[in-house]
Amino acid sequence: MSKYIIRGARALEGNVSISGAKNSVLPILASSLLNSGICVIKNVPMLSDTKVSLDILKSLGCKIDVMGNTVVVDSRTLENDKVCKDLACKMRSSIIFLGSILARCKSAKIYEPGGCKLGKRPIDFHIKALKKLGAIIEQDDDDMIVASLEKIKSCEISLPFASVGATQNIILASIFSDGKVVIKNSAKEPEIVDMVKFLRQMGADITGEGTDKITIKGVSKLKEYCEYTIMPDRIEAGTFLCMTAITGGKVLLEGANPNHLLYVIKELEKTGCSFLLKENEILCDAPKIIKPIKFLETKPYPYFPTDMQAQFVSLMCIANGESIIKENIFEARNKHISELRKFGADIKEKDNIFKINGKKEFLAQEVEAKELRGGAALITMALYIDGQSTINGASYIRRGYENIQDKLTSLGADIKYIKS
Repeated sequence: MSKYIIRGARALEGNVSISGAKNSVLPILASSLLNSGICVIKNVPMLSDTKVSLDILKSLGCKIDVMGNTVVVDSRTLENDKVCKDLACKMRSSIIFLGSILARCKSAKIYEPGGCKLGKRPIDFHIKALKKLGAIIEQDDDDMIVASLEKIKSCEISLPFASVGATQNIILASIFSDGKVVIKNSAKEPEIVDMVKFLRQMGADITGEGTDKITIKGVSKLKEYCEYTIMPDRIEAGTFLCMTAITGGKVLLEGANPNHLLYVIKELEKTGCSFLLKENEILCDAPKIIKPIKFLETKPYPYFPTDMQAQFVSLMCIANGESIIKENIFEARNKHISELRKFGADIKEKDNIFKINGKKEFLAQEVEAKELRGGAALITMALYIDGQSTINGASYIRRGYENIQDKLTSLGADIKYIKS
């Protein structure tokens, strides 16, 4: 099993560059097959999930060239409408290919998606929405979803929850409609905005991104050539802010967008952190003593993101008092709690509410990352502790953080990645 070995109790100091957004690049790669041409995508984070998406595109018949953090997708050679089970089961975001393949091929076959096990992550919203667009969808005993779609119906779809994935799938499936599709209660995340900007660069007619109402007017075709640069990863940036805070450091995040992290920054200011914000930079200066946060809960953007919950739990473990954090998005986003307790954290848990009594003394331990953001939280905790800790399950963490060990080393951390 791959792992990270960390000797903590070192303040992070210096500058670090933020990579392109994982949650943008995956739907943008899925979108790239729509123009039946060439897409040059820049600032691509080379993550394990990115590589799965590229393998899916290759399996569909696309030609892929990778040059550093630039990916060229040539979808003119697309010849297949099926995503095989081995690839679909490797990540949750594989489901986004359903909408784009349907739009391009008028048929699609894909298996139930995999990824981190965060409890029930139903794709019901996706399926119901696509059916309203006119898709015929069936599911066999092997969890394969078989869909066909001859013509998009002009319609209005009201999502019962502002689902990012469902919003993306509706947009992608509707690109070539003869009329207009309106999504109400659409997700507002910056990654949605990024995907829409990419599609608009190709010639799509979409308005309302970043609001709760998105309108897609169908076009007959897209431009055959497109260049686009992926936005910075706000969750990676937020994670480095928590790591800076817990180590009492001072770090400048380069290439980060402060506007995507306003809620996270506001909560970190409550802990005593101070910030200097510029257009593409965030300077975080951590206090000697972390103040507790009375109550914090996860909600869809623009509020506090579920993808930052685990890292904040780690930070509150060393706060000077009691903090309460409530997880509202995923009912099983709690796998980091038992592992943090191995370090000595004082956390009580009930109904996805975590009551954290901060303390100063912890023991270095061997723990296991069981999902992506929980793994980042364990690294965060280990950076604080005086002694050598081992974080097993590094493969989860590498799904969402590009070269995290190199970036932390550049900031003064003692961290090594051991490949299995």
